[in-house]
Amino acid sequence: MAPTPTGPDHSPITPAAADHVASIQAEWRRERPDLDVSPQAVIGRLHRLSGRLTEELCLVYGRYGLGEGEFDVLAALRRAGAPFERAPGELAAHTMVTTGAMTKRIDRLERAGLVTRRRSEADGRGRVVALTEAGRRLFDEAFTAHMRNEHRLLSVLTPEEASALEALLTTWQRRLDHPEPPPAGHPHP
Repeated sequence: MAPTPTGPDHSPITPAAADHVASIQAEWRRERPDLDVSPQAVIGRLHRLSGRLTEELCLVYGRYGLGEGEFDVLAALRRAGAPFERAPGELAAHTMVTTGAMTKRIDRLERAGLVTRRRSEADGRGRVVALTEAGRRLFDEAFTAHMRNEHRLLSVLTPEEASALEALLTTWQRRLDHPEPPPAGHPHP
C-alpha cells in the first residue's frame, strides 16, 4: 500500500485538497445544488492540464529562443519537407492562426534569420516563406528536445492509460468537430 502523501507541514493531503477541480465542484454543489456540475470533472481538469502542459512545453521552446507561435511556424515549414517552404496562407491554415498573427510571427523569425520570404514563382503576387539552413538546424534540435519533453510528460501514465486516453480524446474531438444529427424524433438539446 502506498504511503499517504503529505503537505509541507507533514499533514495528510486528502484527495479533495490535492484536486482543485474536486474542491470547486464541492463548492458549486453546496452553492448551486440545482445544477449538475459533473462536466467540470472532465472539462475543468482538461483545462488545468492544458495550462500546465503549455507551461511545460514553452520551457523547452524558450531554451531555443522561441515562443510557442514561432515553434509552431517552424514546425509547419519543417513538416512540409524539402525545400521546407509554404505560402503564408498555408502556414496560417497549418497552424490555426489568423494571417495577421502569422505575419507577426514570420517577421520575428525572419529578423532572427530562421526564415526567408520571397515572391512565389507560380504567382508573382504571392509570397513564399522558407526555412533557412540555420532555421532547420535550430528547429531539428528544438524538436528533438520537444519530443523528449512530451515523452517525459506522458511517462506518468502507463502505456495502456496513454493509449486509452488517446482513443477517448480522438473520439471526443471527432464528435465535436463532426457532430452527427440526432435520430429522427429526438430533438437536439
